[in-house]
Amino acid sequence: MKIQHLRTAALLTICLGISTFAWPQNSKLMRSPMLDAGYHDMYNLQFADAHTLFAKFMVEHPENPMGPVSDAAAYLFAEFHRTGVLDMDLFTNDNNYLRHKKGTPDPTIKKAFNAALDKTNQLADAILSKQPSDVDALFAKTLAYGLHADYSSLIERRDITGFQYTKSGSAYAHRLLQVDPKAYDAYLAVGMENYILGLKPAPVRWLLQMAGGETDRALGEHDLELTAAEGHYLAPLAKLLLAVAAVRDKDTLKAKQLLSELAKEFPNNPMYAIQLAKMG
Repeated sequence: MKIQHLRTAALLTICLGISTFAWPQNSKLMRSPMLDAGYHDMYNLQFADAHTLFAKFMVEHPENPMGPVSDAAAYLFAEFHRTGVLDMDLFTNDNNYLRHKKGTPDPTIKKAFNAALDKTNQLADAILSKQPSDVDALFAKTLAYGLHADYSSLIERRDITGFQYTKSGSAYAHRLLQVDPKAYDAYLAVGMENYILGLKPAPVRWLLQMAGGETDRALGEHDLELTAAEGHYLAPLAKLLLAVAAVRDKDTLKAKQLLSELAKEFPNNPMYAIQLAKMG
């Protein structure tokens, strides 16, 4: 099996009076309107609201690793927003990526991010030591490694370190899919190595291939399509990555369709509307 990952983690439609989340039928992952609303706030750039909901979830479910790993995701996406690393132009143009200066990590955010991931691993490892097939713990581990990978490669620009986290996350994703084949978010983790290596600028791609990376972009995109269509927490991220691929492939119709869906779902996030305006 190929090693792969995700680029950090989350969801689409919600409950809690905002809209209705569509869960894959028979998925064994925990369903929580509180987590749904928190992830929606995160993607909508309402980070304080997201942290509030995730904190409440952790109070009500202190042993569930999905609380701290979701909180870590909100810290990471806030850093993404602050440093501008989710600007689609960075990934649709190799020169833009190579010229983009590494941002200075916020030390307070980094400390909170790492503390949340440490708590995630502590809780998940305790569960897995007794219940090796626990789906929430397996997904939390998958997501935690993905978040570590994203921080290392996108914030700190340490691609090899990020790639190593990606490989570890992929292993947990494969374990999760063996237990719960309908946990479609895990396909994002499974497909990320192939997909991201296919998009990286050539010098970075060669470096990661030398470190053991494998590139099959078509296979990676297939896995992303599964997450975009059937996933839950990570469906919006999968759609964004597919939109990047469509722009690179000059498939304007597909890119506009994906970005329009994201802009409608997350109106407080201007990135989608800005990219749509650039495409005319």
